[in-house]
Amino acid sequence: MKRFSVLNWLATLGVKEAIEDAAPTQQVVTATAEAVDKGAVVLVGASDNITGFVEKSKARMLDRWLDALVRVSGSEAMFIVIVLGLLTWAFLGIPFGKSADWAVMISDVQAIVSYLFDSLLMRQQLNEYERFIRVSAMLQSRNLSHRRMLRQIARGGRHVVAPEDLGNLEQVRFSEDLPKESFIGRVSTLASRIFGHIVTVGFYWLCIFIWLGFGQYCGWSDEWQLYINSATSALMVFIFAFLANIQERHTDYNDQCLNSIFEVDSAVELKLRLLSGDTMPNPAVVIPAPKVGKLQRAIFYYADLVGTLVGLAILIIAMVVWLAIGPVLSFSSDWWLIIGTYAGLVGLNDGFVLRNVQLQLSRYQDKAFDQVQLEDKAIFDDIRVSDPKIEYVEDDSLSYRLSERMGIVTSHEVTVVLGGIAILGLLAGATAMKWSTTGQLLCNIPPSVVECFFMMILITGHNISDSRRRADLRTLYVRRLKLLGYVEKLEASSP
Repeated sequence: MKRFSVLNWLATLGVKEAIEDAAPTQQVVTATAEAVDKGAVVLVGASDNITGFVEKSKARMLDRWLDALVRVSGSEAMFIVIVLGLLTWAFLGIPFGKSADWAVMISDVQAIVSYLFDSLLMRQQLNEYERFIRVSAMLQSRNLSHRRMLRQIARGGRHVVAPEDLGNLEQVRFSEDLPKESFIGRVSTLASRIFGHIVTVGFYWLCIFIWLGFGQYCGWSDEWQLYINSATSALMVFIFAFLANIQERHTDYNDQCLNSIFEVDSAVELKLRLLSGDTMPNPAVVIPAPKVGKLQRAIFYYADLVGTLVGLAILIIAMVVWLAIGPVLSFSSDWWLIIGTYAGLVGLNDGFVLRNVQLQLSRYQDKAFDQVQLEDKAIFDDIRVSDPKIEYVEDDSLSYRLSERMGIVTSHEVTVVLGGIAILGLLAGATAMKWSTTGQLLCNIPPSVVECFFMMILITGHNISDSRRRADLRTLYVRRLKLLGYVEKLEASSP
C-alpha cells in the first residue's frame, strides 16, 4: 500500500493543478431586540475576523520543514556566512593558491553548495507561484461578494450617492501608499538591479573572452583552466546566496503589501455587510490549471523532483559513494574532481530548468492577476465611479528590451533540451579523454561558466517579475482605497 502511494505521488509530479481558495468572510453580529432597547448598536463587526493576509499552512510536516529550510537559506545570516566563507577562502588562497588541489577544492565546494541551492531556489519559486495564485483566488472571491452586495444595495434604493456628491473618495483610515522597504531592503533591491542588468551580464562575458584570449599564451594548461574555474566558482556561490536572500526579502516585503491590501479589502467587505445585511460566505474561486505541453510538463516534473529535495537525497548518496572510493584513488586531485564533475553537470541542467520554470510560473501569475484587474474594473463600472489609473511597468529602454528578449530565449523549452544535449557532449568528450584531469575539467569549467551566466539571468528575470508584481499590488491597493471611500459615502447617506 505504501509503495502504491509513492507511485501515485510520482505520477502527480509535473502537473500544475487547479488551485481553489476563498477570502475569509467578515462576520457581523446582530444585537437582540432586548439589547437594542437598552441602547446597543444594532450591527457591530465581529472582533475575531481575519482582516489581513494569512498564508495557508501546508498540511504535511515535511513540507513545512522544507519551507523552513528554504527561509533559512535566504536569510541574512546565511548570506553573511557565505560571504565570510568566500573571504576566508580568498585570504587562505594567498599561501595555498598555487596548489592545484586548492583550486579543485573550491570547485567541489561550489558545485555542492550550488547543487543544494538549486533545490532550495526551485522550491522557493514553486512556493511563490502557489502563494500568488492563492492570493488572486482570494481577491476574486471577495470581489464576487463585493459586487453582489453593491447590487443588493442598489436594488434596495436605501443608500444612494449622486455622482456630484462623490467628491474625493479618499479616506484617512489607511495609509495612502503601501509599506516602504527598509533601507537595507532598498540597498538589496538596488544591488539586484545592478547584478541583473544587461550591462553587468555583458561585462561578465567580456571577462570570459579575455580569459579565452590568454589560452594560447598559457598553453591551454590545466592551471589556466583552474584560474577561471576558481573565479566562476566563487562568483556562483555568491550569486546563489544573493539570489536566495533577495527573493526571500522580496517575499517578506510582498507579504507586508498583501497584508495592507487585505486589510482595506476586508474593511470594504465588513461595511458592505453592515449596509446590506448580507451574511453569505465569500465563495471559493478556482484558478484553472495552466495548459502545458508534454515537454513542458516533463520540465515541471524534474522541477518538482528538485523542489522536493529528492535531488538532495541523491547527492547525499553520491557523496557517500565518493567518500568510499577516496582511499582507492589516494584522495588525489582526480578524486576531488569526481564530485565536482557530478554536481557541476547536474547543476548546469538545473540552471536551465530554473530559468524555464521562473518565466513560466511568472506568466501564470500575471494571467491570474489580470483576471483580478478585470473584476476590479467591473465593480467600478457597476457603481459608475472612474477607475483609478492602473500602474504598468513601462520601460522602452534598449537594456530592458534586451533583458526581456534574452530571458525569453534562455527560458525556452528548446534551450533546456539543448542544455541536456550539451551535457551529453561534455560527458562524451571527457570519456574520449579517458577521464583524465583535463577531461574532468572539461566537465567542470564550461558548466561553471554557463551556470554562472544563467544565475545572473535568474536575477534579471526576478527583477522584471518583481517590478510587475509591485505595480499590480500598488494598483490593487489604490483601487481598494477608492472603493472604501465610496462605501463610506454610502454609509454616510444611510437613513
